[in-house]
Amino acid sequence: MSATTNTQARVTTTTLSDMKVAGDPIVMVTAYDTPSARLAGEAGVDAILVGDSLGMTVLGYDSTLPVTLDDMLRHTAAVVRGTSRALVIADMPFLTFQVSPKEAVRNAGRLLAEAGATAVKLEGGASIAPTVERMVAAGIPVMGHIGLTPQSVNVFGGFKVQGRETDSAIALVQDALALEAAGAFAVVLELVPAELAAIISEELSIPTIGIGAGAGCDGQVQVFHDLLGLGTFMPKHAKRYAAVGDAIRTAISSYAAEVRSGAFPAEEHLSHLDADVVGELETALPLTPGEDV
Repeated sequence: MSATTNTQARVTTTTLSDMKVAGDPIVMVTAYDTPSARLAGEAGVDAILVGDSLGMTVLGYDSTLPVTLDDMLRHTAAVVRGTSRALVIADMPFLTFQVSPKEAVRNAGRLLAEAGATAVKLEGGASIAPTVERMVAAGIPVMGHIGLTPQSVNVFGGFKVQGRETDSAIALVQDALALEAAGAFAVVLELVPAELAAIISEELSIPTIGIGAGAGCDGQVQVFHDLLGLGTFMPKHAKRYAAVGDAIRTAISSYAAEVRSGAFPAEEHLSHLDADVVGELETALPLTPGEDV
């Protein structure tokens, strides 16, 4: 969709379903703050994911595991304030939904009620389907996430493509079907072979959103920082559309140079006192503590 669509009504989960039926590709990006969300919204994206990837892109961790619910509440609220059209989906961080369905409902409810998200995303397949069903029954829209699930990186032994073998591929299809049956409105497929992702997309009536999963998905999601060249690592599945990081570095370097040379601030950046006020100050100074002018 073009940037001219950002004045339309807020995208809903039903909108994404309709887009799958119509064959219209779904565009989703991550964003973690108000300026990023505003720019993504103005560019016309359909959905914004407030990913727990903020742990790595914004907070400086080496994985998503340290991200807390409070982190997600704060960043989700900032994103909601920055956009008026895109569907805002909040990631549920590690151990906020795995302990029990009751706790998952409570934590997801906070992301909707306190932060303003429209939906939540959680990682896992058939094993968490009962939790998804409970959440949906409570009125919480849920997006699933299978394939490479970053919260399970220690189980996988690293960030690796999933579903390469027949048994694991069949398991991923079953995971996707279980999430759909539980009431998920969409499923993210991360680091899944393109052929398998296309098969899953055909099998499901709900949209699939790919990241490193090929063009056969119903939509794509990419990390804001990867798109703009703001990160230090470039995944194979990502494409850099601008070198914004280089531009920022150059700008700050120029600022530093001008401060050190005295070129900044210049006259146009200053404000001044009236001459009579300057005279009165010079007459009154020096003052002793507590003395009036």
